[in-house]
Amino acid sequence: MNDTKAQVLTFLEKCEELKNCKFIMATTKIKDILKCIVNNSELYSLFDTVTKNFDYLEAKNKCLVTVDDGLYGKSCVILPQRVGERLAFIFCLLVEFDRDTLNFNSFLQRYYPKDGSYISSYRAFCGSIINSLEDMIRQVFREQFEDEEETYEPAPRADSLRAKLISEISLNISSEKQYILQSPIPKEEKEGGCKMLNELNNAVKEGNEPLIDALICGYNYFVLYHKSVSDGIAPLIEALAEYEKTL
Repeated sequence: MNDTKAQVLTFLEKCEELKNCKFIMATTKIKDILKCIVNNSELYSLFDTVTKNFDYLEAKNKCLVTVDDGLYGKSCVILPQRVGERLAFIFCLLVEFDRDTLNFNSFLQRYYPKDGSYISSYRAFCGSIINSLEDMIRQVFREQFEDEEETYEPAPRADSLRAKLISEISLNISSEKQYILQSPIPKEEKEGGCKMLNELNNAVKEGNEPLIDALICGYNYFVLYHKSVSDGIAPLIEALAEYEKTL
């Protein structure tokens, strides 16, 4: 595999990770995509070229649209038609999310409102913005993908790895419970958060993937609502994602 194709595949993998991650990990995965661009010479050159004379402020006025229907304003994102401008706009948008000059959660609720759920809004955002980004990158580097697709056999997941992950997750959950108990959250709310974490630990030991997903989604809402996101939540979710691959 040539270097350019390897770089592009790495970038596309980062996009897929963003699309498939838990909502609470979204800004971390956006940061990973931007790091990937900076660290890959071909991608850096591409985005440097398309953003060189790009007027992002003007593009925002055209692309982030709010229509007043007389009762309620409806907002949506209209991406530029030209590939270069679209790439530049999406790149600048991701940079704004990373720097928090444009709050990601507020953006989702305004431009991708879906039944009041952050998770549904996030999926809609990925389906529009990130899918478009992936499609354009494949289009720009299409010559690199004309060769026959390479296939990879996934490495077998041994029972020992699963046991190691269960132990790691259990420790992460214990740390998370300590964080919640020491937080300024009301006592009765702390009890609810700790109960979710206890049930999550049990679901992991039982290998109950649907329940794991349901509990982590519920816990996501809990920490976002109480604005109490610990430094340990990201390692916990990453460990859960690795564990679910072994099921």
